[in-house]
Amino acid sequence: MSVADKQSTTSQTNGAQKDHESITQYITILKNLAITNSDFFSKDSSENGQRLYISFIAIIDALDALLPRVTEVQMRVKEFDFSAETPGNGYRSYITVFRFALKYAIEVNQKIMLRRNSLLFRKNVLTKEIESCSHMLSSLEVCFKHLQTILSWSTAGNLFIEDRPVEDLISVCQDINQYCFYGRSLGFQFCDSLKNVLQFIALSMAIFSEAYFSEGSLISKATNSFMTTTKYITDPEQRAKRIVNISQSADVDFCKAFWFLSENELMNQLPSVVSPTVAVCKVIVIAPEPLSLNVNGKEIEVPVPTSHIGLKSVQVRLISCHVRKGMLGTKNKVPLEPPSKGLIIHCHGGGFVAQSSKSHEGYLRDWAKRLNVPILSIDYSLAPEAPFPRALEEIFYAYCWALKNHQFLGSDGEKILAVGDSAGANLLLSTTLKCIDAGVPTPHGIFVAYVPTLIKFAPSPARMLCMMDPLLPFGFLMRCLKAYACTSSDTPRIGSTANLYASDTESFEEITESDLAELQAHKSPVSEASDTLTYGSLDTLNSTMEDDLNDKDVTSADIEKSQKCMADLVHKYVLESDTDTEGTKSSQVDPESYSSSSTVQSSGSFQSRLYGFVSLIKGHFNKMLGDRGFSAQEKMLLNTEKPNRLWDELCIPVPNNPYMSPYCASDEYLRRFPPTKILTVHMDPCLDDCVMFAKRLKSLGNDVTLDILEGLPHGFLNFSLISKDAHEGSKVCVQRMKELLNFNKDLLRPK
Repeated sequence: MSVADKQSTTSQTNGAQKDHESITQYITILKNLAITNSDFFSKDSSENGQRLYISFIAIIDALDALLPRVTEVQMRVKEFDFSAETPGNGYRSYITVFRFALKYAIEVNQKIMLRRNSLLFRKNVLTKEIESCSHMLSSLEVCFKHLQTILSWSTAGNLFIEDRPVEDLISVCQDINQYCFYGRSLGFQFCDSLKNVLQFIALSMAIFSEAYFSEGSLISKATNSFMTTTKYITDPEQRAKRIVNISQSADVDFCKAFWFLSENELMNQLPSVVSPTVAVCKVIVIAPEPLSLNVNGKEIEVPVPTSHIGLKSVQVRLISCHVRKGMLGTKNKVPLEPPSKGLIIHCHGGGFVAQSSKSHEGYLRDWAKRLNVPILSIDYSLAPEAPFPRALEEIFYAYCWALKNHQFLGSDGEKILAVGDSAGANLLLSTTLKCIDAGVPTPHGIFVAYVPTLIKFAPSPARMLCMMDPLLPFGFLMRCLKAYACTSSDTPRIGSTANLYASDTESFEEITESDLAELQAHKSPVSEASDTLTYGSLDTLNSTMEDDLNDKDVTSADIEKSQKCMADLVHKYVLESDTDTEGTKSSQVDPESYSSSSTVQSSGSFQSRLYGFVSLIKGHFNKMLGDRGFSAQEKMLLNTEKPNRLWDELCIPVPNNPYMSPYCASDEYLRRFPPTKILTVHMDPCLDDCVMFAKRLKSLGNDVTLDILEGLPHGFLNFSLISKDAHEGSKVCVQRMKELLNFNKDLLRPK
């Protein structure tokens, strides 16, 4: 062992020792508080007093059981890191979760100890809070027991478990109590600037499910909207039960419908999100026709996508902070900037089943401004209507089209980057493999964020984070992967929600090779009044295109303003954990305002605001969805204590296809990858996927870096304009792309 290796090992050992000491201190503090409080309430014979006493005893027992389990895991976490400089894996993430849970429980215990002798001590509310803490610690004890099992199965630093019987794999996840992570403590493991956002999303999911699974006319559904959905605001435990049962019982169409809300008119009712203006933001539709590339004098035929849904145009969105020479639709536009030296090919996330370039447009505009490079975002077809390999075929086709026609996108093609997040990142890694196989030039660099690289039911410590993830619950994750990886003979039930999946474009014509040839010959195939090469024209797209190049950038003040809007919205309508089931708040509130004489119609009262908020949101949901026609059995699953449907569905064989799971690609192909930068977060269920893929590339001598950010969730880029922490994470992404572009700094600075 070299001196450097010895120093690295010593550093990791010291770090693990410090972490262990820190957790031990937290455990000691919490245990002493719980003992003191349990002694106090042991003499209280009231119902709430006994519930408090039992909860404190449960906390003490959970801590005693957790300490040896956490210690065993903690002593081995370094075996699974990417490097000493970049520590991170699912085991470390769970230790971090445990540390946050200890802090949360300490705060609640201290609150009770300080208030327990007060005449204003609200025993009912604090009883529920401390019960939530005890349940959470008990659930974490089960999680660490399973982490020990996974550790015993792991070999040579491998975070994935693939060679165990299915029954063993299911046992790792099936008996974890998830409800405690989606109630009062929801989002405790994330940064403060996102907690309100996550609470609002969880609330919206619960209310949306009521509309999605409801029966009857719009009038009857609107009539009972208040009574059936306010419980999710005033009772966090009911909200938690609904969310967990939805994640385990609802089909993939529910996931699609809910995630597509980001592109629905409902979003217009929420606080406006600050987004920088750009000179070009337009939709282009590529006709499905034969395409060939000349590579070193050899013609390579690019297959037209045909899988599952036949011939279909491929839609892309071009975003640029400048109108550049040669760019489609720029005829008679002055002044024109010269072509950029770079071009970014982007693929959005959404679990392979939802979202589009439109829903990711906010941060893409910001990137286009900061990088000063055009971005081409591909709207690939979505599962389950178009499962594997349809999306991959379309992205490969669109990538090759961009290689051949980059001059029409405002770029000279000197540096082309492949950039994506989540499912889109997976598809771009697979596209790179397809390029290598077909002899097509690969991107000059790859940047991927929180990417799944192994698409199969293979437990890992990070994937267990789905048990508490508010944005990517375990059932949602597995159903999305199943919808993409497994072709079903059943016709997907999209019914009246088909409008949710439609593009924001109303009409357009396709770009064909003959159109581009005429443009290249300086002949316009259409009249100036009607640009048929793109959706609309540069003159008429006022909502998506601005010719004023003196656009504003997103500033810290903008982020703070957006964050405050979201915080105000949540605090105004969503009660925190200090709210009881009657709708009263324990903070400084005039008790008279919530007296029995208050009515729903009282001007400015909490009930009035609550009624208005719930009616507004559910009214929009009902209008969008109409009558879904679900069976009584399907609805019953959402109200059972432990729905088992999930485990019966997800034990599915998935082949180790490298085009689906890039982690399974051969060394020969991976060695030919361009410089690759991977970014993820400590609380990402795909963290282990990122770490393992980065380790494979590193072991083959590839140029690869890995960033692991703290406090952010999977999909944080979608919140980068309403959260300061998410915005800082987005800026790290921009920096990594700048390093891949490797241009002169002046070229990357917007004018």
